[in-house]
Amino acid sequence: MAINEGKLNELLGKVVTELGAAFVGAGVILGDQLGLYKELAAGGALTPTQLAERTGTAERYVREWLAGQAASGYIDYDATARTFHLSPEQAMVFAQADSPAMMTGGFHILQAVYDSVPRMAEAFRTGNGFAWGEQCNCLFCGTEKFFGPGYRANLVSTWLPALDGVVAKLQAGGKVADVGCGHGISTIVMAQAFPNTHFFGFDYHQASIDRARELAKEEGVANVTFDVAMAKSYPGANYDLVTFFDCLHDMGDPVGASAHVRESLNANGAWMIVEPNAQDDLAGNLNPVGRIYYAASTMICVPSSLSQEVGLGLGAQAGEAKLREVVTKGGFTRFRRATETPFNMVLEARP
Repeated sequence: MAINEGKLNELLGKVVTELGAAFVGAGVILGDQLGLYKELAAGGALTPTQLAERTGTAERYVREWLAGQAASGYIDYDATARTFHLSPEQAMVFAQADSPAMMTGGFHILQAVYDSVPRMAEAFRTGNGFAWGEQCNCLFCGTEKFFGPGYRANLVSTWLPALDGVVAKLQAGGKVADVGCGHGISTIVMAQAFPNTHFFGFDYHQASIDRARELAKEEGVANVTFDVAMAKSYPGANYDLVTFFDCLHDMGDPVGASAHVRESLNANGAWMIVEPNAQDDLAGNLNPVGRIYYAASTMICVPSSLSQEVGLGLGAQAGEAKLREVVTKGGFTRFRRATETPFNMVLEARP
């Protein structure tokens, strides 16, 4: 078979670029954990020595780290002054915890993904699942860091107002179940915005619920309760709103979860489902965002689902049509896309 040299070189160039990104990702985690990005954002243009002194780190390591980050375009280098600094845009991505563009959490998730490769190799051979709680702990912290900024930026300002009449109920005082809440970021954000409503956060992972309780205490949020429970059997009834944030596709029996949500809502209640913004066909998802979701789904979402009963294995890129099918099989008669972002679609279901 004849080799097209142009196509080969193009592919090699792409792989070299992405191999560099994969390597520098470990440095992103270190920069986040050691406060290097935050100090650069706060301190202006700094030499390696200055940055090391301000962060209590070793200059030789910091110097090499800075070079790699600059080569990646993650920080800027002034060759004349021999100093490094973060542009405002770079600071939003790497240094500002409250920025909607903060991306460091994604690299923490990558650490867990690579850690799970041996387990996933066996799962590929056997078809067995790999439960969420069996993953490396950095997955849970990375998920908190990665999804939190988006929830803080969109949940109260855009997503909830897109649901019919829900905000007025929450302002007056209602009852909400946040299912698959993880570390409880979404639950706490809502509880802070609507102090007259009580929010119940449920997750089947004990360590995540422990962390959620800690965060709620740190934030001084009193109108929230966190408990361990499954999506098909969480307690309570007569909820005004039930929310699922980026978790329905991870469940082994999403249809069973849908049926339980239907039973737990009051007659005028709503179910808000936030899922990756995917097309219904594979070809429509073959893009940079789809690549991230498919890769994460292979290593995290599908194995999590397959580890549970039924094990439907929807995957992160299930698409609206498949999600509609799951929701309506659970007994819901009304289903619509309420709003969306480039990364998420916000779906509303009604009894």
